[in-house]
Amino acid sequence: MTDSSARDFYDSLAPDYHRIFADWDTSMARQAAVLGALLGPGPHRVLDCSCGIGTQSIGLALAGHRVVGSDLSPVAAARAGAEAAARGARLPTAAADMRRLPFVPSVFDVVVCADNSLAHLLTAPDVEAALAEMRRVLRGGGLLLLTLRDYDEIRRTRPGAAPPQVSESPDGRVITFQLWHWHEDGEHYDQEHFQLLPGDRDDWAVRVRRTTSWALTRAQLTEFVTAAGFVDVRWHAPAAGGFYQPVLTARAAG
Repeated sequence: MTDSSARDFYDSLAPDYHRIFADWDTSMARQAAVLGALLGPGPHRVLDCSCGIGTQSIGLALAGHRVVGSDLSPVAAARAGAEAAARGARLPTAAADMRRLPFVPSVFDVVVCADNSLAHLLTAPDVEAALAEMRRVLRGGGLLLLTLRDYDEIRRTRPGAAPPQVSESPDGRVITFQLWHWHEDGEHYDQEHFQLLPGDRDDWAVRVRRTTSWALTRAQLTEFVTAAGFVDVRWHAPAAGGFYQPVLTARAAG
């Protein structure tokens, strides 16, 4: 991963990230309900190591869990803390690379890495380093919860774009879509993230951000997770679990 590339992407996107949801607060509550069911009875000590602006961590905090958020983007992490406080939730946040987490060992019951965040790690050593850090900060038997796009299907079809999303803002509709440019290896792709916002005189304001992702299959990620010291690896499909992406759960060995 090029740190500055992913960080710049999310620093730029942080003020507008909520616009990809038709109703961000409703999405937070719905996702927290699905993920909370996988966590089991709590409250739990949770690290959201790719918290972004707080889509999962705020909902889990409002549900009663003791959540800490960290993210490569300091702009996103700061917004997550502010948005949590505005909703009456406590969410300490830190700007941190998931490959170098600033927490002592065995301090969390759960580590969450959602919203396809792991895909920004572009090499095997990067993924291995991040999973080793997640394992380090989890207690023995603690839960790892990862979500990724359905890359098994995506790598089979290699689409050139993701479907557009439409949300409402006080100024009118906001349209978000992505163009994907696949590398020759068939596993990595460059992503152009477009947002069309209402402009002056019935025109559109266009914002474009760019980053690169690694389309990891379930088999690849399962192998990485197992090698990092996790057991009881399970995949939960959207149709069965209710989350919008496939979800991997695993337990820290020991």
